[in-house]
Amino acid sequence: MNYEKDRVTIYQVAKASGVSLATVSRVINKQGSVTPATRKKVEDTIARLGYRPSSLAQSLATNRTTNIGVVIPSANYVFISNVLAGITEVARERGYLLTLFATTHSREEALASIEKVISSHVDGVIVFDDQLSKDDVSVITSYNVPAVIIDEQVSGDIVANIHLSYDPLLTSFIKQYYSRRGNKAMSFLHVHNAGRLLQHAEKSFIRNHNELGKEYNIINCDDSYTRTYAQFLEYFKTNRSGLFVCYRDSIGAAVMNAATDSGLNVPNDVEILTLIGTKYARICRPVLSCFHIDMEEVGKRSMYMLIDLINNQLQERTATFDATYSIGESTVDRRGLDPDYK
Repeated sequence: MNYEKDRVTIYQVAKASGVSLATVSRVINKQGSVTPATRKKVEDTIARLGYRPSSLAQSLATNRTTNIGVVIPSANYVFISNVLAGITEVARERGYLLTLFATTHSREEALASIEKVISSHVDGVIVFDDQLSKDDVSVITSYNVPAVIIDEQVSGDIVANIHLSYDPLLTSFIKQYYSRRGNKAMSFLHVHNAGRLLQHAEKSFIRNHNELGKEYNIINCDDSYTRTYAQFLEYFKTNRSGLFVCYRDSIGAAVMNAATDSGLNVPNDVEILTLIGTKYARICRPVLSCFHIDMEEVGKRSMYMLIDLINNQLQERTATFDATYSIGESTVDRRGLDPDYK
């Protein structure tokens, strides 16, 4: 029998018992408050399904290996690889080994990664994955594994959080664009399964337009340069102007190149703003205007915080990285944003 394939998971136990993942973890580890009836229901389910918690996971609190788990989406994205570069630099400096758990946009695969983290001999974990909920991440900490969570707020005695702040800057950009007599209709490019960061930005985009009484467009597109470029070649046959808020540099470049190849001028006809700017924004011609957070610094901070958390020395459990506006040539206004604008 293939053990890895057929092994019953903690998620199956929780679903069959009708309780949360955290409750199952408390029963398994004999920690926290669980009613006798709930405990019996979970224990009966464990016996019926044949679930076997990892002995490695249950011994994590007392047996350290200087090994850190890192849960991230595919490192193909530049901003993800920058985070990983920062983590790696500090790990090398402090003498820690890294075990990488790379996922895709599949929630099932992300949950499988949590199972692997639990059964691996790690001292702590850094999680930067949009597919995992607070409850999912709490399962890790219920096994006494310290965790630093990037871009999600999870509470706990052995949890620290890093918040990536884009929304206030996007709000300022939208309000100041219209106050400065920006006259192009704004469109937000919705990428399926792009994660929480883009979801938060899209909600902010919609909310601000509703508050200002301005019309807007939501355009669905693939997370692919080639397909987005082809899509906007068609789009610009009938739509000859607009300001487009794009998820990443490659999507912004696709829109910009499609506009240029359609005989439109950037930024006079078409303006483009990229939410997650990287070094590639500077390579594009015209240079893309973008929001920027130093993701390598995010990776470094997450690793330093985790080491202090492991050693019970972490004072501040939350760190915030605010995006800045890098003014390029793909937007008309070159004055930047007034931080005091209301």
